Amino acid sequence: MGLPVPSTLLEAVRAFADPQVAHDFFVAIRWPNGMACPRPGCGSADVAPIKGRNAWRCRECDRQFTAKVGTIFEDSPIGFDKWLPAMWLLSADRNGVSSCEVARSLGVTQKTAWFMLHRLRLAMQTETFERLTGEVEADETYVGGKTRRGVPKAVRIGKAGKKAKQDAKTVVMGRRERGGRVRAMAVKDNRRTTLLPMLFPHLERGAVLYTDALKSYADAREAYVHQVIDHSVAYVEGRVHTNNIENFWSVLKRTLGGTSSRLGRSTSTRTFDEQVFRFK
Repeated sequence: MGLPVPSTLLEAVRAFADPQVAHDFFVAIRWPNGMACPRPGCGSADVAPIKGRNAWRCRECDRQFTAKVGTIFEDSPIGFDKWLPAMWLLSADRNGVSSCEVARSLGVTQKTAWFMLHRLRLAMQTETFERLTGEVEADETYVGGKTRRGVPKAVRIGKAGKKAKQDAKTVVMGRRERGGRVRAMAVKDNRRTTLLPMLFPHLERGAVLYTDALKSYADAREAYVHQVIDHSVAYVEGRVHTNNIENFWSVLKRTLGGTSSRLGRSTSTRTFDEQVFRFK
């Protein structure tokens, strides 16, 4: 490709400071075996550069295209000299990066940085639909809003207060293949009718499933070798534990606490995809 993939922030700054160099770097990554028309239904390698522009014309379909066509960068006026450093910042920082920090680092507005981060998170979505196999841990957690402000003190205590806090948060269900992949998604609650339909499509039948003592997972024994650890008694009994998925929760919550002031249902899925991508 000519330029090595940056491994440090300093290398990324040096590599992508020049807009033309950053553009050529992306072109080399996208078409390592030679350029081809990205237009749907074409794919011809018979293309010609357009003089004075970073664009090409396909002689087969007679349409113009740029390196952004068919990617998350399409229809964006932002140059690769900003897209590529933003990509590096988001993927390299284990605890994530906020739109305000990206805006300060790249010299763009916060709204532009927010747009860029969500485009990049979209690209981080799971690239395979293969089911998890082997030994898999499943668990759920609560993330998101706080209820203290604007809620009477009497409502913040007891069972009513606990329910109010849970209602204000987003429920996240996670599954982690020991030594392998992680899946996480927002769900409406932690009831059996919600969790099991989210479990079956992602876990190979006959796999070993480790969960805590939540009764919502009780019927999982019909499809899996279901092992339960009761956290009121112990956290580990030999190989029976959920420490791996709880480690993922710990990293996720540190990320959200440091970079997300709000976590709505409309943005939570991409945020979880980002964390799963980085956790690999």
